[in-house]
Amino acid sequence: MYLYGVIYVQLFIKMKLLHTSDWHLGRTLYSKKDRQDEQAAFLRWLLWTIESNNVELLIVAGDIFDNATPSSASQKLYYDFLIDVRRSGCRNVVIVGGNHDSPSFLNAPKDILATLNVHVIGNATENPEDEVIEICDNSDETCAVVCAAPFLRERDISRFIEGETYGDRSKRIAESIKNHYAELAQIAEKKRDMICYESSDSRRNYNTSKIPVIATGHLSVAGGKKTEGDGVRDIYVGNIECVGNYIFPPVFDYVALGHYHIPSVIEQHIRYCGSPIAMGFGEAGQQKVVYIVDFKENIPDVTPVEIPVFQRLESIRGDKMHIYNRLNALVQSGDSVWVEVLYECEEVFPDLDTWANELTANTNIEILKIQNRQYLNEVLTRNESAQSLDELDKFDVFEILLAKNNVPEAQQEVLKELYRSLVYSL
Repeated sequence: MYLYGVIYVQLFIKMKLLHTSDWHLGRTLYSKKDRQDEQAAFLRWLLWTIESNNVELLIVAGDIFDNATPSSASQKLYYDFLIDVRRSGCRNVVIVGGNHDSPSFLNAPKDILATLNVHVIGNATENPEDEVIEICDNSDETCAVVCAAPFLRERDISRFIEGETYGDRSKRIAESIKNHYAELAQIAEKKRDMICYESSDSRRNYNTSKIPVIATGHLSVAGGKKTEGDGVRDIYVGNIECVGNYIFPPVFDYVALGHYHIPSVIEQHIRYCGSPIAMGFGEAGQQKVVYIVDFKENIPDVTPVEIPVFQRLESIRGDKMHIYNRLNALVQSGDSVWVEVLYECEEVFPDLDTWANELTANTNIEILKIQNRQYLNEVLTRNESAQSLDELDKFDVFEILLAKNNVPEAQQEVLKELYRSLVYSL
């Protein structure tokens, strides 16, 4: 269009981000099985995905490490990746701390990482403006504003009030979280409105109100999905387990969440991407994803990208025949599979461990956990017996346990005789 004899070309802001979270570098299975090979494979795949999709902004929404004192091997994975991601063509990285992360550890190298355009926010800052980051494209023009909110600890956002009730404390914490996001949104709007996109030759012009405003969060938002054995720690900030999505102001065009390990869509623009690898057997068989968000102005187009399985996990539960058939099928497949076996049957199976390990000896199947539910259920509580343990002898307790677990009568006499022999031999 023509204006005062000068030609203006209306250009549209375009920007592509990748949303990931909950890497949990350094995590093990049952405190014994190292996951470093899987995590390294994921990070290689992530670099390839960033490069092949021309991603300009990478967001990691918390829980980069599994604990506050990561091993040197985990640290090497992290820093090597941050160096390599710059070479992939991705110009900007935003990393926020999660509840598993140590804020001081994440923040320690933040000034050095900032020279690589890696912005680290380990915990809520004293000045909220430090959590609002302008993202520039390859032409050094601002293409997004990110409100990089980390996991919000009570001490960072609110003060304890002596004598208040639990209910009052919950309301105060929830309001403080909401106010923190409101303050970040207000700062982001001001930054966006102050951006001048007219170039020196006065021929380019952007509509700055269309610059996308993106937020991060590492917290429990109602609607997020959990599953048994996913390794997610319940977060209680004050007395609050989770909050509603009302805490996010409407100015946010996309909210990249972390904490829950299952991909969850709270609203079209508010999402958990989940963890990149299965954190435990409760997630075995679950499709893991990252989200690529393609912005045309401030309108997000979200595409889930499926993550390959780098180490197969399988949970086998059932009776002896089902466990046998499934283990045999896995052995025949030749695949490398880590397995947990959960025996669930009324019939007592005392040599389950030996039997299962013999089936998988010298194969690619590795059994990491064997659980005999019949034995786990053998617990007496005060509510289950009118008599106290002081009033029962060792034989009475054993008989009650047999009855409680519905052991077939044909087995009961054999087991009682074996139990007597053991007691007398001791």
